[in-house]
Amino acid sequence: MNILPQDVNESHVFETSRQFCKKFRIGALLKRSNIQKINGHSCLSVFQFVFGLAFSGRNLWRSLERNDAPFQKDTAYRLLNHPGYNWRTLLLLVAQKAFQLLFPLTSGERKRVFILDDSLYSRSRSKKVELLARVFDHTTKRFQRGFRMLTLGWSDGNSFIPLNFALLSSEKAENRLKEANPVIHKRSAGYHRRQESVRKSTEVLLELLRQTLKTGITADYLLFDSWFSFPGVIRDVVAESVQVICRLKELRSIRFTYEGRSLSLNELYQAIPKRRGRARFFASVIIDIGVTGQRIPARVVFVRDREHHGQWLALLSTDMDLAVEEIVHLYGKRWDIEVFFKMAKSHLCLAKEFQGRSYDLMVAHTTIVCLRYIMLALESRNNLDSRTVGGMFYQCCDELEDIKLFTALGRILAALRDALNNTLDASEAIIENLLVNFFRSLPKSFQGLLEFSGCES
Repeated sequence: MNILPQDVNESHVFETSRQFCKKFRIGALLKRSNIQKINGHSCLSVFQFVFGLAFSGRNLWRSLERNDAPFQKDTAYRLLNHPGYNWRTLLLLVAQKAFQLLFPLTSGERKRVFILDDSLYSRSRSKKVELLARVFDHTTKRFQRGFRMLTLGWSDGNSFIPLNFALLSSEKAENRLKEANPVIHKRSAGYHRRQESVRKSTEVLLELLRQTLKTGITADYLLFDSWFSFPGVIRDVVAESVQVICRLKELRSIRFTYEGRSLSLNELYQAIPKRRGRARFFASVIIDIGVTGQRIPARVVFVRDREHHGQWLALLSTDMDLAVEEIVHLYGKRWDIEVFFKMAKSHLCLAKEFQGRSYDLMVAHTTIVCLRYIMLALESRNNLDSRTVGGMFYQCCDELEDIKLFTALGRILAALRDALNNTLDASEAIIENLLVNFFRSLPKSFQGLLEFSGCES
């Protein structure tokens, strides 16, 4: 999925970003986030210029060199380095407005999900960046210099909105290469962000979820990978009235209760009957998650690992009413956050646009990158969903959904019929006879799909 606009010039993108700031009243939201100045250039004008830099193909230094910026370098850096500005509140406020725009475009039958994941925020060439740490990169399987960008997002299956994030250093002092600035005021937002950065990720993710729920943003499920699938985390998330769908990992210390026995994940797989043949999933079983003082019933589904022949993956759902196929389908929506990380790093200049040493600057810059993605996600949705035009289209147009195979085949046959009508000088009976012969020459599986969609007639 590529949400970047295609074949548009720089002026068009700057106008789109200006309209985005106007529509979402970014100036008022900056004040609500305590981002304001007493004199000089307004925060809104500086923010709008920095916000549009990624779409111009230039960084701040190049813009200042060409005299494109209406201010000096120190003006921008004073805005980004201020420890009293609550940038993450700004992101939540904008995400709340985006959620209110997208929520009516999705029917109540479609499941909405929160997605949680982390990614490497690389500062591999830095030495004196505040709270810089050696963090483990799951992709390269090596420790690298930087931070863990723990991100919470929302998705309805079509649009992904980043909601909240935290740049995590390391809870172990020996892994931190630089400590926090000791002169930051303890009542400032910057001080609380620094304290949060050295906490465990399992604690921070719950705080991110609670902050988001307070804004009124809702979802049916929280999706996350095996790095966070601990019984205590699942219990705390369910306590917030959000169901969990996650991938499990094999650890001897994590136990599940099945038929009165306490089993590890591998022992559970060995103890249950399997489906025969080349089924998409091997088995499904109801277990209890062993949490001290409380047991949570859940369904565990063992599915085929396509990357490793003969291996399996385990998915867990705390919603007992979900069918096995729906659990697998919903967990597949977790890919949306991987697309976000790829877009943010490759196209929106995450961790590349500014080279400051302040922790506040990195938080401010990450917020701006997330806001850029929200703008592009809404523009992409406006181009795809006709109901965003107004009430008339909302009543007339169906909800956007993942296109099914039989729908695609039906559209191909309809296009073929139109092409034959426009090209051949033949009667309707001859054209219908050609289509029937073509239909009968298709494989049986395709014929069944087309009959289901009513295309044969």
